[in-house]
Amino acid sequence: MTRTLLGLLWLLQWLPYPLQAALGHGLGRLLWLFARRRRRIALRNLELCFAQWSPRQREDVAREHFVCVARALLERAFLWGASPRRLRRVLHLKGPVEEALHGEGAVLLVGLHFEGMDAAWTALTLAARRPLSGMYTPQKSQHLDRWVLAGRSRFATERIVSRHEGATGMLRALRRHTPFYTLPDMDFGPKHSRFVPFFGIPAATLDVVPRLAASAHARVYPVVARMLPGAQGYEVTIHPAWTDYPTLRDGRVCDIDADLLRLNRFIEQRVLEMPSQYHWVHKRFKTRPPGEAPLY
Repeated sequence: MTRTLLGLLWLLQWLPYPLQAALGHGLGRLLWLFARRRRRIALRNLELCFAQWSPRQREDVAREHFVCVARALLERAFLWGASPRRLRRVLHLKGPVEEALHGEGAVLLVGLHFEGMDAAWTALTLAARRPLSGMYTPQKSQHLDRWVLAGRSRFATERIVSRHEGATGMLRALRRHTPFYTLPDMDFGPKHSRFVPFFGIPAATLDVVPRLAASAHARVYPVVARMLPGAQGYEVTIHPAWTDYPTLRDGRVCDIDADLLRLNRFIEQRVLEMPSQYHWVHKRFKTRPPGEAPLY
């Protein structure tokens, strides 16, 4: 079944991009109807983060979110199969690109779980004149695993580091001055996490960004991908490197909670700009502080 689905996705890359976007829109409407479990998770996340919204507002955002999820799924075939010429028509990279990708020293590119996250990685590696490295969560299916790895390694890629390696593989790349792309804003359990507010709700937040930045003396550039309306593609923005990040004293991180709160506040601002594009189908608040009741 997986091979059949991957074969169908491979065929999609040959379709005109506007048609792919239209197919994704239709699939998203179907997913809203049939993916009941994910629909409940998305609505619960929106209820927690936007209690001030009406139920109708939250449902409208959730419906549009499922369109974004479906488009991102189908358009991976385009991102991982189309020619560089076709890709450059729909991937619009902006910000301090030269400084972030080709400047001196260690660079940590902090991606966020908006639905365009794979478009961001493709845009970065397509623009880079030197190899980049990134983080990767192994897939359960071997066929799917190979497809994802091959797709994310198409262009200037030194290595895709498995999340099972922890921070070790990331730190090695940074110390070689290989720019590293990581997405730290998911709930991976209590290990290496701290409870930091996200829209006012304590959320298990990985402490990897400030710790790595301090260890490798790396500049931190947030990277945000926006799915543009219709068939315009994606706008991928490299934001300026954060100053005074992380908070240091004698070369060590002295206020990790403040550093993580700064990260979460940044994500919140971007979510408010495009609320339907954040990855609401993930149980962001699955891990709870000791003694707190489950939220799902």
